Amino acid sequence: MRSAAQIKGHPLHPMLVAFPIAFGVAAPVADSVGVIGEWATLWSAGAYLATAAVIGGLVAGVPGLIDYVLVVPPNSSASRRATWHLGVNLAALALIGAGWAFRHPDTLQPGTGTIVAEFVGLAVMTAGGWLGGTLVFRNQIGVDHRYAGAGKWKEATLTGKGGETIEVASADELKVGQMKLLHVNGLRVVLARTESGYSAFDDRCPHRGGSLADGVLACGTVTCPWHGSQFDARTGAVTAGPAEQSVQTYHVEEVGGRVRLVVPAG
Repeated sequence: MRSAAQIKGHPLHPMLVAFPIAFGVAAPVADSVGVIGEWATLWSAGAYLATAAVIGGLVAGVPGLIDYVLVVPPNSSASRRATWHLGVNLAALALIGAGWAFRHPDTLQPGTGTIVAEFVGLAVMTAGGWLGGTLVFRNQIGVDHRYAGAGKWKEATLTGKGGETIEVASADELKVGQMKLLHVNGLRVVLARTESGYSAFDDRCPHRGGSLADGVLACGTVTCPWHGSQFDARTGAVTAGPAEQSVQTYHVEEVGGRVRLVVPAG
């Protein structure tokens, strides 16, 4: 799913995480070599690198937190993985920062506790990076799909009373094979255009919670991008597993060149 914290389609979080990773690697190395070689300048650099790692990690975490709240599908395996990713990386920064407690306040010389905390923090950060990579390459968080002949990712936030009919798109806004993610009163609904017209259904794949709006729509069938489950875009019925449950569909109609959705109750 396209990142909410991005510049011209480029997610900010993966652009920024390179800095705390680099500082997090350099800090314990500089401190260790500085202590072994009794090189005060180097261990002083280690102190500043550790500080930069913590600050850089917090800055990089801001766009990551935005995507965690706005992009990661709720009630999904990716949501649980993203929560671990967040917690593990915060723990890594806390460990690196805790190393300051063992430094000499005047010379900044690191104690054994400093170096141990920094290396453990680096190991924990590596685990956090593994989780982050899984979120991108397996769950496709932050991936901006482009559909041949069908435009770019589309998303909109709408409100309305249950049972009310609201306008969600113009009749020519979507091409056949394209989908649009609608946030309707907090509910994620996919508006899809198939060869036989418009349809609407839940965004959540019942298997592991993958975003169907982020999948592929072809020949009236939507395919979940995570594990390949397939559903009939008009009825919501499962046409291929591993999902076993159908997805909820909603009434949508095309009137006077506008596409209108009946707001789900509740």
